[in-house]
Amino acid sequence: MESDVFPDLGKVAENMSDEKQNMPHHVAIIMDGNGRWAKARGWPRLKGHQEGANSLRAILRACRDHGIKYLTVYAFSSENWVRPKSEVSGLMNLLKTFLRKQEHELHENKVRLRMIGRMADLPAAVQQELERVMAATAHYTEHHLILALSYGSRTEITEACRAIAREVKAGQLDPEKITEQTVAQQLYLPDVPDPDLLIRTSGEMRISNFLLWQISYSELYVTPVFWPDFREQEFAAALADYAKRHRRFGDIK
Repeated sequence: MESDVFPDLGKVAENMSDEKQNMPHHVAIIMDGNGRWAKARGWPRLKGHQEGANSLRAILRACRDHGIKYLTVYAFSSENWVRPKSEVSGLMNLLKTFLRKQEHELHENKVRLRMIGRMADLPAAVQQELERVMAATAHYTEHHLILALSYGSRTEITEACRAIAREVKAGQLDPEKITEQTVAQQLYLPDVPDPDLLIRTSGEMRISNFLLWQISYSELYVTPVFWPDFREQEFAAALADYAKRHRRFGDIK
């Protein structure tokens, strides 16, 4: 006899198994809304970025708990350099602080730190800290945190085209044999699988030059929640929404 009080454990286990099977392997996030979050409270924009760093820590832990291997976050775009110098300087200092404070947890959870973007654009002190932590965590394979810094997808694709053109010019590659895989192999991190899920906070309905090639078949999830308020509960809601979707990749199944 079925009971409304005691659940069918078989169904519970089946649902848990389905949810695990539908968990994304790679999540990418456009972390938006820090400035507006701070402005709404009468605080300086940098306060929003500081609180946003705490959200990143929380979501990184949530990825570990849900078994998500790759997390890519849009931390600083190539267009962000036009912002006021004081804000850019504050962001660069915040990045250094984040790396120093987070390094222990990266080691504790066996997370490899990686980066996409134009490293040379960053201040020398930031480059040094990034390279140090990336080298120290390079041997981890269980989880990957990928920071998009001074990143623009059009620049990434353009640089890939230049690399392919050089191979063609050198007689190392037949133009007729260029495939999608040829292009993908010239992107910043060709060993990283494409994102299964792209999350954008703050409700903006645009991609903002982020992973244009890689998100061709990603599921999109947009939330009005500003990034500083996006924590474990909001992330779980995004994952639950993703788990309900059926990814057909052009098929009719």
